[in-house]
Amino acid sequence: MTFTERLLDAYLRRNFDRQMNFEFGGPVTLPEASRSQPAVLYIHIPFCESLCPFCSFHRVQMDLAKASAYFKALWQELRVIADNGYLPTIVYVGGGTPTIMPEELAMTLELVGSLFPIEQVSVETNPNHLREDVLQMLIEAKVDRLSVGIQTFDDELLKQMGRYAPYGSGEQNRERLKFAADRFGTVNVDMIFNLPGQSEQSLQRDLDIVIDELRISQASFYPLMTSRRMSKALRKTMGTHSLQNEKPFYEELRQRMAKDYLPSSIWCFSRNAGLTDEYIIADTSYIGAGSGAFSYLDGVMYANTFAIHRYGRMIDKTGAAITAHRQLREFQQARYDAIMALFGLSMSKAEHRQKYQGRFFNLLRKEFLLLRILGAIVDDGEHIRLTPHGQYLWVIMMRDFFSGVNNFRDQMRDHVRAERLMQRMH
Repeated sequence: MTFTERLLDAYLRRNFDRQMNFEFGGPVTLPEASRSQPAVLYIHIPFCESLCPFCSFHRVQMDLAKASAYFKALWQELRVIADNGYLPTIVYVGGGTPTIMPEELAMTLELVGSLFPIEQVSVETNPNHLREDVLQMLIEAKVDRLSVGIQTFDDELLKQMGRYAPYGSGEQNRERLKFAADRFGTVNVDMIFNLPGQSEQSLQRDLDIVIDELRISQASFYPLMTSRRMSKALRKTMGTHSLQNEKPFYEELRQRMAKDYLPSSIWCFSRNAGLTDEYIIADTSYIGAGSGAFSYLDGVMYANTFAIHRYGRMIDKTGAAITAHRQLREFQQARYDAIMALFGLSMSKAEHRQKYQGRFFNLLRKEFLLLRILGAIVDDGEHIRLTPHGQYLWVIMMRDFFSGVNNFRDQMRDHVRAERLMQRMH
């Protein structure tokens, strides 16, 4: 990283940490859909067979009784969302491992289809679930896009990440992907670059497998993004995370992918037009269901409780499980919209002017001036687009943004622990 990039990195980390300073309290209920009508519904299934040390998402160890009760509460929350007038057309199911209980997931998607005018369905999974019974269930549930958490095909890295034993070797996962490849409109592989100990040769081999051997329909190559707490845990298993190779690794993978793929975001590449991995690109507003899910509606961010038992109790009592929220000022809303639009490589000037009644570029005058000085953007009159240099700057931007979200997730976990302590004391 250059001095300017390191300076930007430090500034963004502080800034996004402040932006994720939510107010705790509640319960808070979602607004009715009269003002906001997001296209995207996000559903979170937090259960995993094994908890990876690098992962900062809300996830808990699989427990059959707890998971069964969880799905029943989730179905109740989805009905409340429908009763409030929301009509999303896209559903994205993430985790955790959404396919950990296939029958319950099938029932969830069936319910979603009965409640909302769904046109597109995207589901995350792990490679060990690419077996006939699960794949057939997903096909019958009309899943359009299946996203598989691969991370890397390097066996040594998989062992250090704690994924080799529970989720399979690189060779096993290649065969599983071949088995699933032609069954869905889009099969995405989630990959991580710049892992501790990852060599250029290891990255090159991952690219060879994705591009030439598997000819996968879509690949998302994320930089390693962890919270401060998870970085400490990761050092024990994989070593210290350095940013030294991030830029050359990104430039290598971007140039390799460009030969056969179209970029749909700064790190998502598709052979053909299709669903993208980032539901927040097309529509920055979205509604979330499930423990640990986020919503963003009318400039307010909402976060559901991370406590599984409390989630069920809150849903049963009020139909909502929100325990934290943050109202963004107009400038913050405009900045968020710009960040997410350019995450998808370009933004329409007319759309953003209309949304902010002509104030959009006045609100972000200094930010766009800085981006032009840095050579990060070009303006063709109708759109603002990222330059190749700007694409890496946006990798820094999005890594720091999601790291800020991950730090907030740690706060939510601390909040859960504090609640449990208070309950014991009383």
